[in-house]
Formats: sequence, structure tokens, C-alpha cells
Amino acid sequence: MIAFSFLIVFSAMQFNTILKKPTDQEFNNVFGQGLWIIVGSIVAFLVSQLVDNYVFWFFRKRTGGKMIWLRSTGSTVISQLIDSFIVLYIGFVLPHNMPPGHGFWELGFTNYTIKLIIAIGLTPAIYLFHWIAEKYLGKEVAHVQEEIVAEESLNETI
Repeated sequence: MIAFSFLIVFSAMQFNTILKKPTDQEFNNVFGQGLWIIVGSIVAFLVSQLVDNYVFWFFRKRTGGKMIWLRSTGSTVISQLIDSFIVLYIGFVLPHNMPPGHGFWELGFTNYTIKLIIAIGLTPAIYLFHWIAEKYLGKEVAHVQEEIVAEESLNETI
């Protein structure tokens, strides 16, 4: 959807408005910035998801499938750090449009802190849904399903 949004905004920027020329420039200034943010978001998503997946499986192998909080939150801690700075760099630093009064590092760590708080806050939900799956399927079936999904996911990663 975000790539589709990019195409729509980019296409809209190729046409002149029926209003005076300064309006065209203002339109392009506002929406042109959005194009950089979209590109940054796509690149950051791809890179951070690869890192997240690698770190998740690293922790899963090391813990033998235990310590759900470590693999879910641990992988997020690392991948979202990368994500936060890639989006900011491509979206604002490359086009030279950093918001006035804000620095790259301050905004990056603020964004990262928010994502980290959300990830930690969702940890109980992960355990809740894991518990619900075990209750609904039974512990043995849930464990078998988890292993099947883990194996399929790992094979797709490789």
C-alpha cells in the first residue's frame, strides 16, 4: 500500500494545478517530502525485518524455544533501532529537510524509545496469546504447531 501511495503522489506531482505556479511548488514541497519518507519507510522495513528475523531465530536457537520475551523483545530492540534511523536518514537527512530545532540523533532515539516502550508493553499480550493457544489446542498440539510454523518460517528465511 505504501508503494502504491508513492505512485499516486509521484503521479500527482507531475501535473500542474489550475492555480498559480507558486501553488505547484508548495504542493511539490509538501508531497515531495512524503515521497522521501515513503522510500525511507520501505527501505527501513525491508532491512529491519531481515535483522528482526535473524535475531529472533538466533535467540530461539540459543534458548531452545524458551524465553519468548527475549526473542520477541530482543529482536525488536535491535531491528527497531535500525528502522528508526534509516527512516529518519532517508526521509529527512538526504533531502535536507530535518525539522527545525531537531537533530538527527534526538529524533531517532525519541522514535526508537516509543517503539521500545510499545514492544515491551506488548510482551504480556504475547504470553497471553501463547497461553490461549495452549488452552485451545492443548499443550502438546500447540507445541507441535509451534515447531511446524517455526520450521516453515526458518526455511523461508534461508
